[in-house]
Order: sequence, then C-alpha cells, then structure tokens
Amino acid sequence: MARRSPFTQSQKGFLLHAFTASGAIAGLLSLSAVMNGHIRAGLIWLIVCQLIDGFDGPLARRLDITTHAPQINGHILDLVVDYVTCVVVPVALLIELNMLPKGQEFWFAALIIFTGALWFARTDQETEDHWFNGFPAAWNIVVPTLLILDASTSVKQLVILALCGLSLSKVQFPHIIRVSKLRPLTLVIAVLYFVSLTWLSAQYPDGPEWLEPILVLAPLYIVGLSIWKTWFAPENQ
Repeated sequence: MARRSPFTQSQKGFLLHAFTASGAIAGLLSLSAVMNGHIRAGLIWLIVCQLIDGFDGPLARRLDITTHAPQINGHILDLVVDYVTCVVVPVALLIELNMLPKGQEFWFAALIIFTGALWFARTDQETEDHWFNGFPAAWNIVVPTLLILDASTSVKQLVILALCGLSLSKVQFPHIIRVSKLRPLTLVIAVLYFVSLTWLSAQYPDGPEWLEPILVLAPLYIVGLSIWKTWFAPENQ
C-alpha cells in the first residue's frame, strides 16, 4: 500500500517555492564567505546554488506547481533568484577577489550586470525546443571557472566581452537538461564538468591539475553545439 504524504499538493507547492527562494540565501552565504576570506566555502555555496536551480525546475513540472501553488509565480521567482545567484553574486566575487585590474573591474562588472538584467527580461528567453536565445547569463559558472583556471587578464576580458555580447544575441545555447539533441552525451559532459568544478572548488587553489582541462573542453562542447544549432541545424536552413 502506497504511503500517504503528510503534505497536501498545495503545501508541497509552497515548500518547493521556498526551496527555490533558498537559492538566494545560498548566494548570500557564498558572498559572505568570500568577503571573510573563505574562498573555498564561497565557491561551494555557488555549487549549492547550481544544485537548487537544477532540481527545482523538474520538481515544479512534476508537481504541476502552477496549479497547486498559484499564489506565487514560480517563473518570476526563479528569474529573481537566478539573477541574484547567477549574476549579482558572481560579479561581487569578481570584484572582491580582484580578478581584474583596478580601474577596469567596475566597467566589466557593470557590463555583466547590465547585459544580465536585459537577458533575464527577454520575452524570447527560451525556444519551444528548449534552447536559450543568447548566453543565459550563467556567470555563476563562468567566474568560478576563470578563477580556478587562473586565467590571464586578457582571457578574462575577452570571455566577459564575448559572453556579454552573446547575451543580447540570437545565438542559441542548450538547456542542459531539457534539450533532446545529443542529450546523453551532453548530460555526461555536464556531469563531468560539475563534478570537476565541485572537486576543484573544494580544494581551491590546490585541486588536481588533471581535472582542469575538463573545465575548458566542456564549455567548448557547448559552444560547438550552439554554433551547430544556430547556423547549421536543418530547421535553420
């Protein structure tokens, strides 16, 4: 006999909204840790933000949260939390950790904040087949990766300028979980990347160097997939 849940569907919906909102608290903990000199803890809290963001969407669809907890707009809540954890907190880390030369950091940070705000306000964020239009402001992945790889100033500048420009473009980036094209391969690469990022974050700056190439190859795979989808997919011809 199936065990009955102690929560109603409506209560489950509100609990899931609370779970999504907790991502903002994890972001605050990340920022607080870095500001107090605990860089490893700050990076790990950003990983927690990614885990929350990765699980709340599938859970919301499974629960049909718009039906059972309609008083809170889950899509808007997700956008608010994501802007905090994917843009604001990583930009604060970029400044706090002096990842760019003095005098430049404000302008690059402002560009990220500006283009990130515009991307999160796009009405065409996601296509019907679950590709993002433009780089989806995933700075919570980009900034830790640049930090762990100890990228040069010129590489950081180039990556920031390129991705900010792509945020406003029509170049299509895959939703890692929902895009069907090459999904098994994409998921394997995403898991390898996430495990490597977590391992290297937990041991920063003394993590195993043999994991670092994964932090380069996985993004290159996503870029290649995006180029194919934008310019060479049959439906685009």
